[in-house]
Amino acid sequence: MKLENTQKHFRNFMSFQKILLVGCGKMGSALLEYWKKGDEDFTIVDPAMEEAPDGVRLFADRDAIADETFDVVILAIKPQLIHCVMPDYAANLAEDGYVLSIAAGASIRTISNATGTERIIRVMPNLPAAIGKGASGLTSADAITVRHKAHALDLMSRTGGVVTVADEDALDRVTAVAGSGPGYVFEFARAYVDAASQLGIRTEDARKLVLQTMAGTIALALDRGDQSLAELRDDVTSKGGTTAAGLKALNGSGAVSRAVEDCLAAAYGRAVQLR
Repeated sequence: MKLENTQKHFRNFMSFQKILLVGCGKMGSALLEYWKKGDEDFTIVDPAMEEAPDGVRLFADRDAIADETFDVVILAIKPQLIHCVMPDYAANLAEDGYVLSIAAGASIRTISNATGTERIIRVMPNLPAAIGKGASGLTSADAITVRHKAHALDLMSRTGGVVTVADEDALDRVTAVAGSGPGYVFEFARAYVDAASQLGIRTEDARKLVLQTMAGTIALALDRGDQSLAELRDDVTSKGGTTAAGLKALNGSGAVSRAVEDCLAAAYGRAVQLR
């Protein structure tokens, strides 16, 4: 996998100005807040959405856009709706346009069959994209050009970091690591807070201490990108000290390492099943 520079924008490829979102639920709405920071014009078709952000057109059904064409059609509906909804939008994709899907588990083949195009890019965003700090994976069909991919990367880089992967199997692995990752972090934080409370710290203070410790530690690791995580761990671990004692209890037997490996393997296996 190749880590893309999220600060680099491909403005010379920015010829995809009209974008249609088919569906705009929680994730679609969160991403749109950052997508619309660019120069594109956005239109949403979603029967359940009551109000769109400023500057974004909103329609309740497909008939409202008739035969209007769009440079990008973003598929942001539930995967089980793709076959019944997306064929109606095939005529709305411009001749040189592409489909961008954020529908988890829906394969490129499934989307191609429903939309009638092979110009498809799949993205797996995660929850922190809602505050512009996401970690997304991106893969594309063979028919996607450099221009298509550059534009999709520009869109997703507005929501955080992006990695490009070679195929959908690799995207399933990204799903296991990053897509589902916030759930693992929340669960660890929950257990951490509970343990601090059991130690005698007030719950509200435990939450504040734990979350700030995690946030500060991650910020430090990002700032010191030239050091490995093991080196950073060792920097705060004095021989015979409190951190060493805690680390021995936490993972001295390798139990945590094995649990994390099992966690990712289970999530990846489920992603393959849903493909």
